Amino acid sequence: MSIKSDRWIRRMAAEHGMIEPFEPGQIKQAAGRSIVSYGTSSYGYDVRCANEFKLFTNINTTIVDPKAFDPNSFVEVRGDSCIIPPNSFALARTVEYFRIPRSVLTICLGK
Repeated sequence: MSIKSDRWIRRMAAEHGMIEPFEPGQIKQAAGRSIVSYGTSSYGYDVRCANEFKLFTNINTTIVDPKAFDPNSFVEVRGDSCIIPPNSFALARTVEYFRIPRSVLTICLGK
């Protein structure tokens, strides 16, 4: 197994629709303003968070069972950003859709 290069990522996206929508370069500005980068990077792909988030908060309960989360512990948020309160976390989805070959392992890291 080897680490896949940005050339491999571009080829797979173009020929097999591995990432949609796909940005072959790395975008760092929009409308003349600096933004968090997205697109193909060196040996990777920087994704974008969509504008839908689920924030976890335990203010409604005292016990948190990681195997059976209470649906009331999640607050749905729509917007370009979200503030994560202390002792909480956010679930987000990407703008991009992925069709990863079975022989490929991916890692998602926060930025």
